[in-house]
Amino acid sequence: KLCEGILNILEKDTKTSCQVACLEALRVLSRDKKVLVPVTTKRNMQILMKLAKLDTVEDPLERVSEFPVIVEALKCLCNIVFNSSVAQKLSLELNLAAMLCNLLQKCKDRQLVDDIKCFDLHLLFLLSLLHTDIRAQLRQELQGVQVLTQALESSLSVTWTEEYKAAEDHDRPPLSLQETDCAIEALKALFNVTLDNWNVHSKNESHQFRYMAAILRHCLLTTGPTEEKTEELH
Repeated sequence: KLCEGILNILEKDTKTSCQVACLEALRVLSRDKKVLVPVTTKRNMQILMKLAKLDTVEDPLERVSEFPVIVEALKCLCNIVFNSSVAQKLSLELNLAAMLCNLLQKCKDRQLVDDIKCFDLHLLFLLSLLHTDIRAQLRQELQGVQVLTQALESSLSVTWTEEYKAAEDHDRPPLSLQETDCAIEALKALFNVTLDNWNVHSKNESHQFRYMAAILRHCLLTTGPTEEKTEELH
């Protein structure tokens, strides 16, 4: 009942601070599988997707004041998808993966969106791990390899000297914690999406895998903010 009450409040137009507080409470509650059973419905998933700006194709990410709400809504969706098989099935029905790919594209060349990008990628990782149909959808329909490779390239700030050769800057400072976390989540999702897809059937796929290989090489030459994070990245 508490979760339902929180979701009823979130469905209304409330202040940003109230939305963040409600989502933080829901995030904690959503770690409990028993609590999730009565609230994992299509309506409730759509409420969270709307707050995460996943229901709008055209609207750009412009209002920085809304970013904390987007991040908390994505965190809630991560917990719910991870802990609920019903939510995993609803994610396919609601086309959640396509909306996440669209949000990821909106994060390109934007400032202050690293947290949004990171939890978007984490949710794509969870969906591609837990639902084989969504993994196939990402690979075949949503150009998931390209989208995720571009997200990885952006997180690593890759620059190019040739088509498949990234520039090497030995004096470059380590990645920030946020950049490292985004890169790690992109790598995890890429692993899932490419797991069953190493047979190259077209010139475009050949290009995509050579492009990804060059970025992975660059990744191995990159350091994170700590030794532990560098090890996790590699």
